[in-house]
Amino acid sequence: MSTETGTLFLHPDRNLALELVRATEAAAIRAVPFIGKGDKLAADGAAVDAMRKFLGTVDFDGLVVIGEGEKDNAPMLFNGEHVGTGRGPACDIAVDPIDGTSLTAAGRQNAISMIAVSDRGTMLDASTVFYMDKIVTGAEGVGVVDIHKPIGENIRALAKAKGKAPEDIVVAVLDRPRHAQLIEDIREAGAGTRLMLDGDVAGGINAALYGTRIDMCVGIGGSPEGVATACAIKALGGEIQTILYPQSDDERQRGMDAGLKFDHVYTADEMVASDNTFFVATGVTDGGLVKGVRRYGPIIRTESIVLRSHSGTIRRISADHLAEKWLDH
Repeated sequence: MSTETGTLFLHPDRNLALELVRATEAAAIRAVPFIGKGDKLAADGAAVDAMRKFLGTVDFDGLVVIGEGEKDNAPMLFNGEHVGTGRGPACDIAVDPIDGTSLTAAGRQNAISMIAVSDRGTMLDASTVFYMDKIVTGAEGVGVVDIHKPIGENIRALAKAKGKAPEDIVVAVLDRPRHAQLIEDIREAGAGTRLMLDGDVAGGINAALYGTRIDMCVGIGGSPEGVATACAIKALGGEIQTILYPQSDDERQRGMDAGLKFDHVYTADEMVASDNTFFVATGVTDGGLVKGVRRYGPIIRTESIVLRSHSGTIRRISADHLAEKWLDH
């Protein structure tokens, strides 16, 4: 890239990541009044509005490749929308003001607000096909796991690579009826499961992070979430493989018309064809990846994680905000 815009993004202002964090923090904080109140649409609406306003102040030209999308009938942060001031780096972005709206509405753990960013034109637009089959591991799984192989083989291969017994492997998987056989096969191989009610972005990242109890994340989940996870995995040096999983012939045809490939294993480099990615997430409710928003008298505390592939850095950011600026009015 030889344009000024390209140069800026290859050598970005350090404030870019911090500005993105401000947007996820804002979305998470605005969702707080709706935690456990049973109204996921209200929670999502508040988070979308907050994230959109903060993104509008960031000096970049962000193109929403993965947004609220068709499933959410989004009035803002929709696919194809431009966000930011228009000045600075040209980027593709994936946004989910709340990954886990149902978790938030129920007051359950593991809801996050997230943004993933890559160079313009490098993020796969898989919005025409809602689901994909996935396998995610840390660096030990590179060249070791294979999404085409039975889960038992992958568990044993990863265990060997990590110097563990298969019985010590823990696999995260969404708790869905479609995964009943998969869950049984995981346990038959001797591994343990961590069943997720929602939010497989956090599950995938935890599988790739050092120091977590998750070794692998598998199963059928959202395609947009898979692409966003790929941005994070590129920063962590982990492994992600996915195969699109259309729910109907019509959906498959829409995907083909959009240039997507079926019965094809998408790697991280195919989902995000850039070595300069950011992934930012702030906890809405407590979870294994980040803590949720907490209120301490006049203070609101947030916890966020920032991943950057170009430098391979992982930053955890704890911030205190004056509640009166956010919730008390």
